[in-house]
Amino acid sequence: MKKIITSESVNIGHPDKTCDTIADAFLDDALKQDPNSQMAVECAIKNNKLFIYGEVTTKAKINYEKIAQEILRDVGYKNKFEIIKELSCQSPDINQAVVKTKLCANDQGIVFGFACNETKEFMPLPIIVAHKIMKSYENYRRNCDDFFADAKSQVSVLYENDKPISFDTILISVSHSETCNKLETKIMKHVISPVLEEYQQFIKGTTKFIINPSGKFTIWGSFGDRGCVGRKIVVDSYGGVGKVGGGCFSSKNATKVDRSGAYYARYVAKNLVANAICDKCEIEVSYAIGLEKPIALNINCFDTEKVPLAKIYETVNKHFDFSPDNIIKELNLLRPIYKQTACYGHFGWDGLPWEKVVHLSVD
Repeated sequence: MKKIITSESVNIGHPDKTCDTIADAFLDDALKQDPNSQMAVECAIKNNKLFIYGEVTTKAKINYEKIAQEILRDVGYKNKFEIIKELSCQSPDINQAVVKTKLCANDQGIVFGFACNETKEFMPLPIIVAHKIMKSYENYRRNCDDFFADAKSQVSVLYENDKPISFDTILISVSHSETCNKLETKIMKHVISPVLEEYQQFIKGTTKFIINPSGKFTIWGSFGDRGCVGRKIVVDSYGGVGKVGGGCFSSKNATKVDRSGAYYARYVAKNLVANAICDKCEIEVSYAIGLEKPIALNINCFDTEKVPLAKIYETVNKHFDFSPDNIIKELNLLRPIYKQTACYGHFGWDGLPWEKVVHLSVD
């Protein structure tokens, strides 16, 4: 059976991703000063206004305006932004449920982790290529004057019997100056082609390339759209291949299981695949506020497991502990490591603690 699976990625100049980046910069600054910071500070952007809002309990002194303005300038905005803040402390009702002898879940909810062996990153091919195209564009646009930070990529892959066989369509839309010429040629040569060198086996005569189909993209960022934190959860995770939970990642410290639980679920799923216990794996975990342990765990290997599923459950229960307190300790999550995850997905990149591979054996 054949099917086409499509995933997209967006660059830092997309208003949603600008907000994710600013929010995670706030989090990193808090954790640098106070590792026990409880953060959930988000933002929204439109035109020349940035709204900062949320809950924070920390000993850190955070200069929200300075951090935000620096990121906006780095993105490429030339104008000054008006910043409006509405912040309060974390609810004491939530705090007493979370901060105990062992840290407990900050909320109820479900999280998912996913991995497959179709790429070296143990990620689905469409999303990892879409991210790499956006990374390539970001590097290119920072070294020329005709292109701006707002951009999107989209990759459609043809699968046969659940195996990727070719790129069906590769699409990119990039913001640019009024005087930009030979846009399609430049983007193909300097952005798309360098990425595809790694994936030559998937380029066929039927592969379609679409560059800036709207024809004009000179009004970009918050002046062409509006944005806020947490609106790209599919981009942030597995590109629509694996499921996503109800909560976003950016802005949240590690007691928020929307983030840390999803990271750990990816960690477990990746290790099952990396150890050739299965070819594809999705982990689902559910939590309840104030409880030390998760209330349910589901493992789906999509009939690719090499050993009985009961043995996989035994292996996971033996080697991994999904409690928030353990996740934070095992992955060392009270560090300022989060701004780097705000763009190009939270999974698949070397150096992130939930991406490390450990040896597993199924007894």
